[in-house]
Amino acid sequence: MKIIEKYQLQSADIDRIIEMAWEDRTPFDAITLQFGLSEKEVIELMKFEMHPRNWKKWRARVQGRSTKHAAKRDNEVLRFKSNLQRTITGNRISKR
Repeated sequence: MKIIEKYQLQSADIDRIIEMAWEDRTPFDAITLQFGLSEKEVIELMKFEMHPRNWKKWRARVQGRSTKHAAKRDNEVLRFKSNLQRTITGNRISKR
């Protein structure tokens, strides 16, 4: 995939990007800051890496979510990740 080659992403980087994209309180700006990928590139990477059914669920969840965009966030939200967020390993959400 062009994005993986362009940014020379390793599998650990891809897993972390997917994890950050699933987190409700992690804005796309944080992914851009850490990995250099734009929101459009993150969406493309997610579509390439995920099962189509899961990608559709993720897109429905992310679209219009104010916490995924730093400019739209409430100023009271100071952290990127919720303490209750499940960890994602191997592109799968682990159970608690």
